[in-house]
Amino acid sequence: MNHTRVVEFVLLGLANSRHLEIILFLFLLIAYLLILLGNITVISITLVNNFLQTPMYYFLRNFALLEITFTSTFIPSTLYSLLTERKTISLPGCFFQTLLFNYLGTCTLFHVAVMSLDRYVAICRPLHYTTIMNSRFCLQLILACWAVSFLLMFPPTIMTVQLPFCGPNVMNHFYCDTSLLLQLSCTDTGFIEELMFITLIVILPGTFIVTVVSYGCIIITIFHIPSSAGRKKAFSTCSAHLIVVMVFYSTCIYRYIRPAQRGGQDSDKVLSFFFSVLTQMLNPYIYSLRNKQVKQALKENMLKACSASLGQLCVVE
Repeated sequence: MNHTRVVEFVLLGLANSRHLEIILFLFLLIAYLLILLGNITVISITLVNNFLQTPMYYFLRNFALLEITFTSTFIPSTLYSLLTERKTISLPGCFFQTLLFNYLGTCTLFHVAVMSLDRYVAICRPLHYTTIMNSRFCLQLILACWAVSFLLMFPPTIMTVQLPFCGPNVMNHFYCDTSLLLQLSCTDTGFIEELMFITLIVILPGTFIVTVVSYGCIIITIFHIPSSAGRKKAFSTCSAHLIVVMVFYSTCIYRYIRPAQRGGQDSDKVLSFFFSVLTQMLNPYIYSLRNKQVKQALKENMLKACSASLGQLCVVE
């Protein structure tokens, strides 16, 4: 009763030096532009090209849209903070960011697992691929990702944002993090912490096991490819996927479900930066734009666009 109710939070951000903040601003701006450019390209090319209407590209298109929305929940506000040195965020703004970050981040994990499952069926069960991964089943998988993510993350998150906050109001992070909100609340949060931990135990190792087992079966199948050139090419693509997946999951798991931690250390910001920015920046280029069919479709569309532009110039002349 003697405390003042918190109306805003202070996010300490990624650095405490102005020179370092400027460098981070430039890096984060370039990373965000690459995320937008890569994912918008994936969405556009898979929509307009008739040869990219397969389940794999359907999942990649949805994943690209998810990446754009997920990174847009915190990168623009972080850029604004780095540029203006304004480190505060309103209470409603913080709560809204937390809800979106938790929901979309969980959905990203499920999408990664679904895409690895799709690749498993395509490579290890090629004769049954079109039968299993039909349009109806693909839609059901995508809807399940969104629905299950909501059902799992909404209860603990909504309980967190309804907690009373009486001060202090400083977070050693660059976005509103649930674990830090629980620490700053002026009431007992033991039940919510246990609920959040159990939820993350289900989500992170669960989706990780699906992803690793799928890629493990893919690698075993690759070793049985007769052609050494085909083996090398398939393994190159698979290993690139697996490296990004391992970085993504290892940082997530260590950040959120390692024992005896509640967040707030400088190392937590580094881990969060890895899985929320760096892996998101690499995903469209590793999963999609390195693909031979996507590159061919891009070339064809660029040639068509150039031909159309030249045709218009000739008509004008």
